[in-house]
Amino acid sequence: MYVGTIRRVENTSVELAGHSLEEIRDQAQAAAPEGFDLVSAPVQMIKGSTELKATATYQRRDGLRDIEADDRAALFAKVPEGWQLVNIRKH
Repeated sequence: MYVGTIRRVENTSVELAGHSLEEIRDQAQAAAPEGFDLVSAPVQMIKGSTELKATATYQRRDGLRDIEADDRAALFAKVPEGWQLVNIRKH
């Protein structure tokens, strides 16, 4: 028997602007939706300005649930559309 842990695949992004990397980082952390983790926030300098611009991208990390199957192939086949398998255990 195999048990797999799955979670929903969901991303969201937000545009940020500030005058320092610290300000962008603080905004990115504050803007994180509940259940999401910040995965990237590349920063660009605005030509002719001291302002920085960034796109913060977050991925859902909550909502884990387990599925079971007799073998690995059956376990992979049970992963619903829009979900990803993040862990496999053999019982």
